[in-house]
Amino acid sequence: MTATSSIDPAEVERFSRIAAEWWDPKGKFAPLHKFNPVRLAFIRDEAAMRFGRDTRQPRPFEGLKLLDIGCGGGLLSEPMSRLGFQVTAVDASERNIGAASAHAAECGLTIDFRASTAEALEAEGAGPFDVILNMEVIEHVNDPGEFLRTCGRLLAPGGLMIVATLNRTLKAFALAKVGAEYILRWLPPGIHDWNKFLRPDELRDFLRNEPLAMQGPFGVSFDPLSGRWSRSSDCDVNYMMTVTRDAV
Repeated sequence: MTATSSIDPAEVERFSRIAAEWWDPKGKFAPLHKFNPVRLAFIRDEAAMRFGRDTRQPRPFEGLKLLDIGCGGGLLSEPMSRLGFQVTAVDASERNIGAASAHAAECGLTIDFRASTAEALEAEGAGPFDVILNMEVIEHVNDPGEFLRTCGRLLAPGGLMIVATLNRTLKAFALAKVGAEYILRWLPPGIHDWNKFLRPDELRDFLRNEPLAMQGPFGVSFDPLSGRWSRSSDCDVNYMMTVTRDAV
């Protein structure tokens, strides 16, 4: 970890302790497994529109480089690899990377998993990447502004970054913090710090002086009757933003 790293060691340790459970659909990461279909559809559709790809093809994103930053156990990295992306997947937790690498190998997937950080990638001259997935990560770092700007600098001309996070609202506190962690027990208690949740305008401010354009927010909400997540106009709890860099 470099001196300029935005990584929070306590957050890394918290996720490391439960790394073995990433691929258990009924375990501690069950909510992410349920959340994955709506995330994957959003990523696929935004990338297809950005790069003019036909998603009816078996590997529509062949030839494009993708960075999954804060990849955890690889729940997004693997489907991205199957869609044809050349995937680099990075997480600060060596245990997460170990679990992700083992699962991908069992599935016969070639993914470049690294126990590293966005700052380290930039320092070593990695990238640039056509697509960067920054999903449910920024609320776990110490310096979200610098983290987001660092990721932006790793984005290739014409590239697309997708950011997903939690809004700092009373509704999010009630549902995503108290409800999900302490009442429904969908998530391990203490896994989120509501004070680190970020409003869409704060994300925009982080990139105000960067050569990047941000669109959104695009809301995501949960229907307790169907048990499914879907796109929504409600951005009070979960939402996504897209970030693009103009082509040269």
